[in-house]
Amino acid sequence: MKKIYFLGTCSTCVRIMKEIGVGDSWEQQDIKTEKITTLQIEEMYHLSGSYDSLFSRRAMKYKSMGLKEKELSESDYKELILEEYTFLKRPAIILDDKIFIGNSKQVVKSVIEELHA
Repeated sequence: MKKIYFLGTCSTCVRIMKEIGVGDSWEQQDIKTEKITTLQIEEMYHLSGSYDSLFSRRAMKYKSMGLKEKELSESDYKELILEEYTFLKRPAIILDDKIFIGNSKQVVKSVIEELHA
C-alpha cells in the first residue's frame, strides 16, 4: 500500500509529492477536504508509536490556542489532530508497514530509498 496524507494548498507537500513520484497507484488524501478518521489516526499511531510524532507544533493554531504552555498527553494529541487538520505533521506517507512523517530532507530521502528498495 502506498498512501499519502497531504494538504493540497501546501507548496511543500506538492513539491514532495512530485519529488517522490506520487501517481495514480497511490491512495491520496487531502486532509483539508477529506477529514482524517479515528481509524486512520489509530493506524498512523500503530505505525509511528506515538501521537506526539504525528503532531505539528508549526500549526498557527498551536500558539493561538495556547497549547505551547500546556502539558499535552497522547490522547490530547490524538483529539487535536482529529479536530483540526493542520495539527497533522505532513506529509504523512505510509508504505506498506512503514510510516514517514514530515517534510525534512532526511524523511524525503528515506521515502525515495524505500520506494526503490
